[in-house]
Order: sequence, then C-alpha cells, then structure tokens
Amino acid sequence: MIKYLTITLIATLAAGSSLAAAQASESKPNILFIMVDDLGKEWISCYGAEDIETPNIDALAAGGMKFNNAYSMPSCTSSRTMLLTGQYPWRNGYVSHWDVPRWGVGYFDWKKKENTTFARLMKNQGYATCAAGKWQINDFRIEPQAMQKHGFDDWAMWTGAETGNEASDHRFIKPYINTPEGSKVYTGTFGPDVYTDHLINFMTKHKEEPMCLYYPMALVHRPWVATPDHPNAKTRNERHVAMVHYVDKMVGKLIKSLNDLGIRERTIVIFTTDNGTTGGRVGFTAIRNGVEVAGAKGELSEAGVCAPFIVNCPETVAAGVETDALTDFADLLPTLVELGGGKVPEDLIIDGTSIASVILGKNQDSERPWIMSLGGGQGKIVDGRVVGAKVFGERVIRDKQYKVWVSKEKKITRLHDLKKDPWEKTNLLDSELAEHKAATQKFQAVVDSLPDQDATPFYEPRAANAWDRKEQAKKPKAE
Repeated sequence: MIKYLTITLIATLAAGSSLAAAQASESKPNILFIMVDDLGKEWISCYGAEDIETPNIDALAAGGMKFNNAYSMPSCTSSRTMLLTGQYPWRNGYVSHWDVPRWGVGYFDWKKKENTTFARLMKNQGYATCAAGKWQINDFRIEPQAMQKHGFDDWAMWTGAETGNEASDHRFIKPYINTPEGSKVYTGTFGPDVYTDHLINFMTKHKEEPMCLYYPMALVHRPWVATPDHPNAKTRNERHVAMVHYVDKMVGKLIKSLNDLGIRERTIVIFTTDNGTTGGRVGFTAIRNGVEVAGAKGELSEAGVCAPFIVNCPETVAAGVETDALTDFADLLPTLVELGGGKVPEDLIIDGTSIASVILGKNQDSERPWIMSLGGGQGKIVDGRVVGAKVFGERVIRDKQYKVWVSKEKKITRLHDLKKDPWEKTNLLDSELAEHKAATQKFQAVVDSLPDQDATPFYEPRAANAWDRKEQAKKPKAE
C-alpha cells in the first residue's frame, strides 16, 4: 500500500525555531525539478531509445510515474517562461526565442505580476529555493540580483552569451557562471559539475528545511563537447552521445546525494526536457521503438514538443506507473504549489491546472481536456521592443487521440489520429468520418476562444547600453 506524504501548511510559532523547521520539513516534500536542454524522447531508453542507455533516468521511471502525453514548448525561452509563470506564451508574450543577454533589450521583469514565478510562491510557503544551470532570460550585468528577485535564495547560473563579453559564451569548458557573489569564469572544472555540486551543497545546508530546487541543465545544447568521462569523443555525434550520458550521470549523482542526506523519501523528483533534440542540418537522429527519429527542436511535431516527463518519490509516488494523462508546462506552477501545501493566489492569472492529484495517486487522470504547444523561431525588435515573430503564432493542440495544427490565420490545417498515426504522416482534415469532423470542431472551438494577437513580453523600457542589438535603432519595417 502506497504511503503518501501529508502535505499541510505548518504554522510556526517562533521564527527560526529548530522544532518548527523540523516539523515543516517533515510535512512538506522537497521538490527537485530537472529539465534537460534540447533532448527528445528518442534519446532516453525508458521511452524506447534503442541505441543508448540512460540507467539513472530509467530508474526514476521504473520507481515512479512516466507520462506519455506531456507537452513542452518547441524552443527554450518559451518553455522556461511558461513553466516559471504557468502561462502560455500567447499570454506572457514569450512566443519566440529571445536571448536577453545577447539582445540587450528588456528582460524577464520581476516587477510585473504576470511574471510571478513558482519560486516566489514556494518561498512564500516556507521553502528554501535554489536554481542552477541555464537562465538566459535576464541580463545579470543590469540586474545582478534578478534571481533573488524572482524568488531564488541561491543560484549558480550560466548567464547566457552576453554581447561584448566573449567569456560568457562558455557553459561547459571554462564556464562563465553567475552566483550571488557575481559572475566569473570557473577554470579546471566542467560546467555541469559546477551546477550539480552547487545544488548538492545547497541541499546539504538546508536539508532540515523544505526545499524547492530548479535545475534547468545546460546539457545537451550546443556546442557539443567532449565530457570528462569521454574525453576522446571526436565527432559531433560522439560528443552529443557523451553529453547525454553525462546528463544521466548528473541525475544519478543528485539521487545519490538525496540518499546520502537522508531526504530521498521526502523528495519529489521531476525529470523532463525543454524541447526536442537539435534538428536541421546539424541535427541528430536516433532509433526509438524501431523508427528513426530526427531531431525536431523548434518544430511542432510530437518529436519536437512531446517531452519525456517522469515523477519519482519513494513511498509517495507509486512505482512502475505509466500514464496517458494530459499535461503541459503551464501545469507546473500550480502543481508545485499544491504539492507544497499551498494555493495559487486567486488574483494571479495562469493557464495551467495542477496534476498533483495524479502524481500522488489520488486521481488516475488529469483535468486537462487538451494541451497546447507554441512558441518557436527568433523574436524581433519593433519600435525598440521585442515582439513575437507572428501576430498569431502557429501552434498545435491535442487530446489523448487527436492532434491539430493551427495556422497563423487561426485555421486548422492538419488533423492526425495519434493512436493510429503517432508519426503524423496522414492528414485527416478532409475526412468525412463523423469522429474526425467532431474532433476538428472541438479543437476549432478552442482556437476561436484564443486572442487574435499574441501578447508581447511584459517589461519596462530601460536606458540603452553599448551592447544592445543594432536593430533597436533601426526603423522598423511595415508589418
């Protein structure tokens, strides 16, 4: 019989009391959220990958819950801002990829209520919060305490490539990392080890408190490098494989640390990825369930947006469960808040729905009738502001069986039966079958309910800097 953690909010009578801290620690589960950069299901063996082994990730699935129908967004900025805020890109404005340190225009503004992060909400619930890995949606030269203002007590983040600062390009070899003490180059160590060790050090210091840990990995994004475990990896593919193995190693290292610290059984581990594997002319292919799958980062195909999603916590999350419950990254904020014993503020607008009841085994299915993915391509600058690349971005919407592709004219252009056609080869849009017409009508009603124009990012203008993109000063072209 599964023993569930009691997730209740403990009222502390004396601030800083060790007894109160112990009580809070016992009643609230820790959360460790791991998100790999640019890795599709076809590279994870528990999802059917046939030419690579990922034993530590597989162990999480075997001992926990594996989701088959979890959507990320097709590119990194859209996924990150969505999971942080619980809002779809069409609402929060991050409908395209946007490297803030490189562009030098705007930022992920903590002063805007719409940009409230799960970290701030978890901190308000008494959680110690830490992030490590890749942030890239603030310029730490301008906002050196951006992470703290977004709700993190501690952090070790690759800054993203800062225009005018060549050292900041590096996230693996001689990584350029920002911590509460500032940004610097770390020599003689591999970036992923710095990020992972920072999290472990934080866990060691705060093991008596409830913790919310966010690990958006720098792996396996380009540049593809040889790892300390495979220093002789030469070709691009060999290095990619080596980096996937290092992802698995870092997962194992974190799980071992949780065990060593005696907090494994009260730590809910969530593993996912931000989008599919690198595609295009430099893309990678892998065999999954007997089919060769090409990398589809930036694409709206299932290989681009249907992410691996695994949840594990001994005695709290049932072992060996495989679920077709629908979920997407908008659900993460309300899910984490509920797992922590709290509620999303009534005046905070979000698009997601908590799946905590599914994770805890109280319900076998989520409340989601459909999930959505959008947000790809590069952003652009118009009148000095970053805006989306399209008025209404192309997107996909699906349920457990059917999926539609939606054009920038808000029209459905493709319908696929994913149970019969998981690789989306046959367009059923012109089918005369009643069930196909009903599915199209169902999804068109969802499309019609959406705004005709996607939002632009919420941020306040600031003074120009020498490194700002030149496009900012150019006269915008007619839309």
